[in-house]
Amino acid sequence: MLVKVLFFATLKEYAGVRQAEVELAPGATIGDLKAQLQQQYPGLEQAMGVTLAAINRQFASDEEVIPQQAEVALFPPVSGGCALPEIYAITEEELDLDALLEKITLAASGAACIFTGMVRGVTERDDPHETVYLEYEAYQPMAEAKMRQVAQEIRARWPAVQGIAIVQRIGRLYPRTPTVLIACTAAHRDTGVFEAARYGIDRLKEIVPVWKKEVGPQGQQWVEGDYQPGHDD
Repeated sequence: MLVKVLFFATLKEYAGVRQAEVELAPGATIGDLKAQLQQQYPGLEQAMGVTLAAINRQFASDEEVIPQQAEVALFPPVSGGCALPEIYAITEEELDLDALLEKITLAASGAACIFTGMVRGVTERDDPHETVYLEYEAYQPMAEAKMRQVAQEIRARWPAVQGIAIVQRIGRLYPRTPTVLIACTAAHRDTGVFEAARYGIDRLKEIVPVWKKEVGPQGQQWVEGDYQPGHDD
């Protein structure tokens, strides 16, 4: 089905267009549309975490199904709001840690805690072995939705956290390459940013559908976790 999409304010600048016609599968949701638009207009990635949507001039959640021949408007929080910055993305691009941190840092931010995982070329504990490269794969729409959920859980536990970035890189990645970033900013270091970032990576490993295949001299295998997500996850 064909959907007319209107962009307003900063979304219009990030996309570089005022409106677009997007082909979607029947039953697609606002979340599906956002994921597709990020692929079509990469500049939208930095703002999609706080982007609001309306279907036929009525506010709509990410879970709402888009009817045929609908008009969908995308825009930032309306003037007078105070949205906190969030980034959650699956990407094949190199992770620019400084650029991502800049996007979640406010004028009132005085502390940031960043965790980044890297490809380990040599594993010395548990099962010692070498790794030539890792191949990451993700169920992208669900993964980004679950990243958004992790950000919401962080805010519920540590309300002083200001900005949040959760970014996972996919594709073939070699040793010493950053694969994932969890970053939280706040006014001060004693407001929970350390705990929030730790919670973010632990929770990502539990519920965000990302997998990795490890390739080395000994062969290759998909690495699977033990956590079994429940309905409430």
